[in-house]
Amino acid sequence: MSTIAVQPKTKFKSIVLPASHGGWGFLLEPILLGLWVAPSVAGLWLAVAACGAFLLQQPLKLVLSDRRRKRRYPRTLWAERFVLLFGAATLVALGLAVTASQAAFWLPLVLAAPLALIQLYYDTQNRGRHLIPELSGSVALGAVAPAIALAAGWSLAMGMALWLILVARALASVVYVRARLRVERGQLVVTGPVWLAHAAGIALVAGLAWLDLAPWLSVFALVILLVRAIYGLSAHRQPVQPKVVGFQEMGYGLALIILTAVGYSWP
Repeated sequence: MSTIAVQPKTKFKSIVLPASHGGWGFLLEPILLGLWVAPSVAGLWLAVAACGAFLLQQPLKLVLSDRRRKRRYPRTLWAERFVLLFGAATLVALGLAVTASQAAFWLPLVLAAPLALIQLYYDTQNRGRHLIPELSGSVALGAVAPAIALAAGWSLAMGMALWLILVARALASVVYVRARLRVERGQLVVTGPVWLAHAAGIALVAGLAWLDLAPWLSVFALVILLVRAIYGLSAHRQPVQPKVVGFQEMGYGLALIILTAVGYSWP
């Protein structure tokens, strides 16, 4: 039986908004890329559904965490209400996307679901900042882009290529940011995984470009990320606050999206 615990005045921001600001970039990038290269009404509804599912994460994490501890705070009731609100919005938007889509778009979302559950599990254990949940969550959000593309009539191969570009970006970004923050804190950093993540991403997207499934501008964007990492982890870097690193990374992500979208637009 759950017990009612006393808690300070409920702060709705902490109930509704995810604690990690970097997640917003990983949410908006696939939405922007998908709608840019494959605009459709179904894609717009999928974007709404993605936002609803993203906002669902924080209150759902609180509800599951409080139930695991067998406690009920004033925030718990509000979190349950927001779970219902965001969950309903997500389902309605998905239903409208189905009615407006030109083809089935479920495969990327089905493949991303286990990754989203992995992140949610770690979040409920207060371990959401570990490498595995950060990678799982960012890769799962990338599935929005291929879903939007498939709904607009793209082939499965072309749609999944969009996701792989975003996977390469997410892998490079998550590993680099974690290393950069350790450097800024004066901690020991092993840079090998950073170079491996960037090299693997460049090789993956270059392979897609060679198969005419991705633009070479995406490869160029990933090379820019590699240069950014080399400078950012060097002794010549400009020390910055963690939030500045986050904003810079969102800028690099936006640059990758723009270059990729322009690349797809070229004949």
